[in-house]
Amino acid sequence: MKRILPWALATCACGLLAASMSSPATAQTSSIEFVIQVTPTGGLPEPVRGFPVFLLSKSFEDIQKEADAAYPKESMNDFIDTLDVSKELKDWMKKSQWITFSGVDFIKKLTPDDVMDIPEFYKAYMDRNAGDQSSGFPIAKFKDSDKDKDPAKYQKEEDKYKEAVRRYVEQVPESINGIDMNLQDIDPSRKWNDLEAKRVPEVQRRITDLAQGKYLVARTETNLQGQGFFPNVPPGTYYLSTLDVPATVGDARPWWDVPLTVTPGQVSYAVLSNVNAVQEAANASP
Repeated sequence: MKRILPWALATCACGLLAASMSSPATAQTSSIEFVIQVTPTGGLPEPVRGFPVFLLSKSFEDIQKEADAAYPKESMNDFIDTLDVSKELKDWMKKSQWITFSGVDFIKKLTPDDVMDIPEFYKAYMDRNAGDQSSGFPIAKFKDSDKDKDPAKYQKEEDKYKEAVRRYVEQVPESINGIDMNLQDIDPSRKWNDLEAKRVPEVQRRITDLAQGKYLVARTETNLQGQGFFPNVPPGTYYLSTLDVPATVGDARPWWDVPLTVTPGQVSYAVLSNVNAVQEAANASP
């Protein structure tokens, strides 16, 4: 079977649209006519019916950026400074820009130096491994009571023991696995995420206000053929947008933010399809 290229489909759709839709625009009036066709995997192009489309004077992407800028995120470094943890841990978080003490990605970030030099990590590592004599983990040969009896000897033995532990960490890196279970009480990620969770609804409300208020030129819905029409549009550059709402056709869920230039006394045509979609929701975050 001969394959029809996307641009050919678009050209065909525009021609059919122009022939099948009776435009109320006169020769002196600018207008926009469009059609939405989505092709699911392994299928044919299908019209998207009864779907809301917004004509905006600013791209939805830029509207999102404007709303986001209106509610600045808290600085991660400033947030880290408020935490009740050691200076070494604060420095590590700032350097790595990481505040989640759980999961595989966190464990991969840890080096033997991190484990040994950051008090919280060292304690979590020791709590996890020190009692497992079957693994060959070093055994301390000093007691806390020795600290008062002979501080110099105690310090010497402690230093020797820490060096032995360091060698063990380097030789058995998998022994770091699981220390995140002992860091749950100081993991600041939930507090950080709570701050962002409070911010997100404010940003979303601002996006809606801007897209459906300040920058809204007109709104319409597609008909049974997936067609839509905006009459009496002043000349200029606009955006055909479905905001952040995807059109669901089979496994395809695209949405659009397509620029369109309107010239005086002309009808501007557009085809919204998989080709010019902002993204497929299958590749987007849930």
